[in-house]
Amino acid sequence: MNFFLPKSKTGKIRFFIIIGIAVILDLYVLFFPLYPLWSYKPQIGDIVFQSLPKGDLVNIIEGTTHSPFSHCGIVIKKNNKWVVNEAIGIVHSTPLYLWIIRGRGSKLAVFRVKKQYSKFIPGFIKALDKYQGKPYDINYDMDDKYIYCSELVYKAFKDANQIKLGEIHTLGELDWKPYKEKIEFIEGGTVPTNRIMITPKHLSEAKELEKVYSFGY
Repeated sequence: MNFFLPKSKTGKIRFFIIIGIAVILDLYVLFFPLYPLWSYKPQIGDIVFQSLPKGDLVNIIEGTTHSPFSHCGIVIKKNNKWVVNEAIGIVHSTPLYLWIIRGRGSKLAVFRVKKQYSKFIPGFIKALDKYQGKPYDINYDMDDKYIYCSELVYKAFKDANQIKLGEIHTLGELDWKPYKEKIEFIEGGTVPTNRIMITPKHLSEAKELEKVYSFGY
């Protein structure tokens, strides 16, 4: 190692300072994304939101709603482990830690039903069973054949409790014009401005929910 060390005392000090900074930065990059795993205390029925890695669909979801939220899911316990039930690929459960680190920068926002609605959580979780295995809905339609993330949360809660989480909007009410070509490509036709949907942003704004944890937002 002496071969690489500067010969002067000042040079050696500078060398070790640089090495120390590099080690600290490496540790920061390695462990910073794991911070939410240590600081967030999950509860069954929590609704978690994240920003997925950039791509055409993610850009459309975030851009049309002017929100960083492009995905969401429901925290449940499965085999005594915390998982997130979500609609991505198909409706299924993903270990919570994998779900968190999959998002951009491991950002995480957690919303919980307010105390007066907590009695509805068991029915909410049970209602998720109906949608397991259904394929993802890239078109953001509200039928039951295909399911997208915020639709899963919205429908399961409504099925169980007849309570609507958040406001339904049409695509035409969103800022869709900058994404016209991408939407037309996905649709294979014209932009369906009359299509109703519940976006992650509008789900997060439900009056029945309150934010209980945030990392990176």
